[in-house]
Amino acid sequence: MTDDELAADFVARRPQALEAAYRAYAPTLYSVARQVLGNDSDAQDCVHDALMRVWGRTGAFRPERGSLRTFLSVCVRNEAIGRRREAARHFHIEQRLALDEPERPYEFEVRDHVELGRLRDALTALPPEQRQALELAYFQYLSHTQISEKLGVPLGTIKSRLAMGLRKLQDAMPAQPAGTT
Repeated sequence: MTDDELAADFVARRPQALEAAYRAYAPTLYSVARQVLGNDSDAQDCVHDALMRVWGRTGAFRPERGSLRTFLSVCVRNEAIGRRREAARHFHIEQRLALDEPERPYEFEVRDHVELGRLRDALTALPPEQRQALELAYFQYLSHTQISEKLGVPLGTIKSRLAMGLRKLQDAMPAQPAGTT
């Protein structure tokens, strides 16, 4: 099968096209991912995830803009860069947490101790599932998807819990004019 035939099958979303593209371009795609990520296992996961993401977006590839090989290589490279940035972000957070005193609980960056007390009281008053979701999002820096996976709860439920919890916090802590407490 030629590259043009493969590209036409890919655009037409014929079931065999994804597998054929993988077989035809895997060495190139792995090489791109490996160069950015630095290890084979991460590169394999990256190629798989990038291909699945592209395949799931109808119309993502347009032959008039270039070859399928180039398009997939760019998609894999972007996926790999995103993964590397995410890993760096997590590493930075872990280092910051490791440098903090281990016995010290997380402290809000609130200079006004009255406001800090109000915030703690408002958090304590939340239903446990909303408080837990907010703590995972804001104190452990987890994404909505990560919270969903960690708690074994559907993503939509997590988003609802976060939205309701934030609304309740906002209601419990109305903004006060500057200079008043």
